[in-house]
Amino acid sequence: MRNFDLAPLYRATVGYDQLADMMDRVLSADVAQPTYPPYNIEKLDQDSYRITIAVAGFSDEELAIEVKEHALIVSAKKGEEDQRSYLHRGIATRAFERRFQLADHVKVTGATHADGMLHIDLVREVPEALKPRRIEIAKGTSIDAKALEANETA
Repeated sequence: MRNFDLAPLYRATVGYDQLADMMDRVLSADVAQPTYPPYNIEKLDQDSYRITIAVAGFSDEELAIEVKEHALIVSAKKGEEDQRSYLHRGIATRAFERRFQLADHVKVTGATHADGMLHIDLVREVPEALKPRRIEIAKGTSIDAKALEANETA
């Protein structure tokens, strides 16, 4: 078992709290990660994603989706349990909470629930100021050459 103390990293960085938190989560992988309910993450195109979660047995009213501090939180809680007598119960309807860390500029655009599957659509919207841009190089004389000529004529 490996234990890493990330306290020096927190003290030595300013503005990189999310990176340190992410490293802390990765390094604490000893903690059992929940496997219920199963889910898929698809990449639909360059900036679009879809999370599909199997939520058989839950209605729309019993499901909740929340975005909070760069995290997508999907939770469900079954209403009152009816008094049925099961011979075999293989469909799990226990309460759950599933968290997904969202990267910067990823927004949830919508969610649909059909046929026991919850689909959550995500889009990465990078602001124009952060997109790469090409800088044109102007042709002409350099500023130093112009300054030198001005000094020589004076």
